[in-house]
Amino acid sequence: MKSSGRIKVLVVFGTRPEAIKLAPVIKSLRHESSVSCKVCFTGQHKSMVSQVVDFFDLKLDYNLNVMRKGQSLEYLTQSITPRVGRLLDELKPDWVVVQGDTTTVLLVAMAAFYKKIKVAHVEAGLRTHDKYYPFPEEINRALLSPIADANFAPTLTAKENLIKEGIASDKIFVTGNTGIDALHWALGHMREEYVAFKGIDFNNKIILATIHRRESFGRPFQEIFKAFVDIIEADDKVEIVYPVHLNPNVQEKAKKILSARRRIHLIDPLPYDQLIYLMAKSYIILTDSGGIQEEAPSLKRPVLVVRDETERPEGVKLGVARLVGRKRKDIAAAAIRLLRSKIEYAAMVKARNPYGDGLASARIVKALMKISRKGRYV
Repeated sequence: MKSSGRIKVLVVFGTRPEAIKLAPVIKSLRHESSVSCKVCFTGQHKSMVSQVVDFFDLKLDYNLNVMRKGQSLEYLTQSITPRVGRLLDELKPDWVVVQGDTTTVLLVAMAAFYKKIKVAHVEAGLRTHDKYYPFPEEINRALLSPIADANFAPTLTAKENLIKEGIASDKIFVTGNTGIDALHWALGHMREEYVAFKGIDFNNKIILATIHRRESFGRPFQEIFKAFVDIIEADDKVEIVYPVHLNPNVQEKAKKILSARRRIHLIDPLPYDQLIYLMAKSYIILTDSGGIQEEAPSLKRPVLVVRDETERPEGVKLGVARLVGRKRKDIAAAAIRLLRSKIEYAAMVKARNPYGDGLASARIVKALMKISRKGRYV
């Protein structure tokens, strides 16, 4: 080991999903006496991230405050890398840990690469093999993989994707998904009820909808939201609860099509623990979110994936998720069929979760320590 006797790790995140999935990694790192772990938030989506930070008690060490109203990908590109670079000059960590596939993740990894600092990528290897879907995430994660010194793949499929792209097998570790670790922790810290849901009749079948991806802006959102209308008109014992993303492209369409509809509840984005509570209370989940595709099987809730492709094919292959696309008739038909068929419903909830067992973070920390001791610190 080098003279300090400690491995210096900087964990960086910019969005709520990254904060959630890195929370158990941060907790695991901070429990290791041989690791010095610092946490940096780039400052995007402050209101959505702050609740996660508080819920998991993450204790931020740095906030880069890059957020501004109407921020574009170009703005993030010119803002994040130099700010992270200056922090790296100050801290000189041995590892920078990032998660997922946002533009933030790629830019942070590039800043570390420029300083010849090792990069660990949590949730590596997810692919649709279409560079514009999801946009810009598919290209972000594909560019990141060759940079990373440790690729923590959540599944064997993700590992196979990386190997096909020429990533050395000794840089790939199959760990499971840290989102399942976060879910297990959250379930032990839930309240019995939340006032935010007082207007919802849980005696009815609740459908939770989480739809926000930028590739659905415009016409696809119109198709999706009209499918919501078809679903509630087909069954008067169904309610749809939709936490509407703050992006104006989502808000405008949702309010125009759905705000006057009975049994469709448009609510503000939910804190993480309230979202988990609502998932557990739901009968079906309609989503274009990657994280919810992973979490729902642990709660025994069927997922209808409102996308044309998914980089998480394991759930579809196992039958716990179903890819329904973004066309009105297809979404409505799939949901109505699942509401009416107890046999189909039972088939979707009986399988195990293919994404993790709640121990991914421990595996990641163990691998980081092993690599460090075999490398330049020995």
